[in-house]
Amino acid sequence: MKHSAHAWALATSLLLAFAPHGVQAAPSAAKEATNVASTAAVSYRTVKIDGLNIFYREAGPKDAPVLLLLHGFPTSSQMFRNLIPRLADRYRVIAPDYPGYGQSDMPAMDKFQYSFDNLAKVIDKFTEAVGAKHYAMYVQDYGAPIGYRLAAAHPERITAIVVQNGNAYDEGLDNEFWVPAKAYWADKSVANGNKLRGLFELSATKWQYAEGYRDAAHISPDAAATDQFYMDRPGNKDIQLEMFYSYGTNPPLYPSWQAYFRKHQPPMLIVWGKGDKIFPPAGAHPYLRDLPKAELHLLDTGHFALEEESEKIAGLMRTFLQKNVKASK
Repeated sequence: MKHSAHAWALATSLLLAFAPHGVQAAPSAAKEATNVASTAAVSYRTVKIDGLNIFYREAGPKDAPVLLLLHGFPTSSQMFRNLIPRLADRYRVIAPDYPGYGQSDMPAMDKFQYSFDNLAKVIDKFTEAVGAKHYAMYVQDYGAPIGYRLAAAHPERITAIVVQNGNAYDEGLDNEFWVPAKAYWADKSVANGNKLRGLFELSATKWQYAEGYRDAAHISPDAAATDQFYMDRPGNKDIQLEMFYSYGTNPPLYPSWQAYFRKHQPPMLIVWGKGDKIFPPAGAHPYLRDLPKAELHLLDTGHFALEEESEKIAGLMRTFLQKNVKASK
């Protein structure tokens, strides 16, 4: 054993002594990768908000700046499973599930109002319950109208915004996907609602994880299966239909969110899957009208861009947040 240890020490010293400069630079990069891996143990917690168990994933130092991750439809905080470990060395990363989604409680519709206004109120109280006095936000899909409600109500709390395929402009809804939804907003009839119910079935969920991506071999089938498992719970599809109806309350608020952008100029990073058929790039470009200093990156992927581009998005976020949010060392 002593001879082996001596040989290993000798080999290591020789490598360090004779390695070219390019090789000597590698340990710092390796050190950063090690830091990410060693500090990113994810905790799975619940907290009571108005009597509901709200589930959330958390990782990173307790005293680090907070990064709040707000998921889309029909998923949950599971959509951030690949992103969280890449950021948790420098930030306290928190990803909740909304009521009716993922592991959070799913109260009956006669006991809880499923609307964007109400989900935003729950998440607002959630941030206070977990001690997030100031935070950067990652918003995607449904996370955008929830997050922008928080930002408009509490602009002093927002340190930065990362938006990924999340809409705040009419141009983003001017496409074929939203035609039946707009008809339902105008007339909440059973017939119009039935035209949307197909979106809550497995084939549609798989479509969200298949359309517009660069290489389907990199898209885990577990993600769609997990989302569908929660949607197949008794009563959940009625909840999803109610949330589709409530989405109609978002466009009237766009002018107020845009006014928030113009007045407060929050640092913004826009990372957008350009193959998305729900929120195509037409919804990404208008942000620059109100936030001319925002960074815009169109990525060759789909609606759930993190499935295929978590490493790239994390890299962009680390650079962006380092410039705009004071992080722990």
